[in-house]
Amino acid sequence: MEFLSGIGHTLLQFLIALTVLVFVHELGHYLVARRNGVRIEVFSIGFGPEIFGFFDRRGTRWKFSAIPLGGYVKMFGDSGAASTPAEGVHSMTAEERAVSFHHKRLGQRAAIVAAGPIANFLFAIVAIALVFMVQGQAFTPPVITEVRGGSAAEQAGLLAGDRIVAIDGAEVERFEEVQQTVRMNQGTPLELTVLRDGREVAVTVLPQVVEQTDSLGSTHRIGLLGVAGTATEVRRHNPVAAVWYAGRETVGITVGTLSALGQMITGARGTEELGGPIRIAQMAGQVAEAGLVPFIWFLAILSINLGLINLFPIPILDGGHLMFYAVEAARGRPLGDRAQDYGFRIGLVIVLMLMIFATRNDLMSNQRVVDFFRGLIS
Repeated sequence: MEFLSGIGHTLLQFLIALTVLVFVHELGHYLVARRNGVRIEVFSIGFGPEIFGFFDRRGTRWKFSAIPLGGYVKMFGDSGAASTPAEGVHSMTAEERAVSFHHKRLGQRAAIVAAGPIANFLFAIVAIALVFMVQGQAFTPPVITEVRGGSAAEQAGLLAGDRIVAIDGAEVERFEEVQQTVRMNQGTPLELTVLRDGREVAVTVLPQVVEQTDSLGSTHRIGLLGVAGTATEVRRHNPVAAVWYAGRETVGITVGTLSALGQMITGARGTEELGGPIRIAQMAGQVAEAGLVPFIWFLAILSINLGLINLFPIPILDGGHLMFYAVEAARGRPLGDRAQDYGFRIGLVIVLMLMIFATRNDLMSNQRVVDFFRGLIS
């Protein structure tokens, strides 16, 4: 019963996090669609049968649905949640065409579709900026105070007192940025620019790859230099500086995520690190117990990942729609209905396969869940 109680608490935190992020994403689509004169028929949090909802004065049905794993905005002219054209879209009256999503200009449709992921990135920037204004940002000067014996840093010739000013040409201001870059690196040399005795020195270092087990029992491979920095300070920023540093943090998380995915594709990083809904739910429960600020950080990181995933060029995702629009721009006319239909079906299969694979990883890495289900059938 204690395990089931823990599941209930974790599930609640997960649903809160998911509801917030889905609402932000769909609100982006909604606002830009409304701005471009599109009639919105449904704004749904979740899929499937409606649990409860209401109509606003514009005739939009706002509702919560039974399957809380996503959401959608159904615009006039859509056949369903995937925003494929309805059967009668080509025979609409002039008045109907004026408020139909599928009769808007290409640039308008692209803006409406891109608005969802963009809203997720903006939400992350605002959330992180609030943390930097209220609690502050961890700041450690990128100065090496210790080089551990036998480490990658020692082998590369790094010395105590060196100040790291750039990695692969990208300027760094904090030791935390060095850690983030190195942790994501596996098997690839990094070109460091260090300030030593008043002059810049180029150093090539190959981080050591080590395995690390997190609090959920999942094993991750990360890169390490084997250096230590000075004492960490916490700096509060004014609103302008907070947004600037939050933007940098968002870019860093995005680049790190793309780098990790690229390493998985090339085989440099194991795919067992891919997590699904179970792992996300566990993390939501843990960070919620740790306090409001860690939960806001978790929401920001999850929002970045949600926005990024939706930009992948897979039909059924926003990126798939944008890919079709790019083809339309190149051809001068949209793809045929049959081609788009096949594309969305293939995209649905790909997304389902990825979800199944990620959920399998979650189950295999969580012994408590495995033991629970074994107990049910034994």
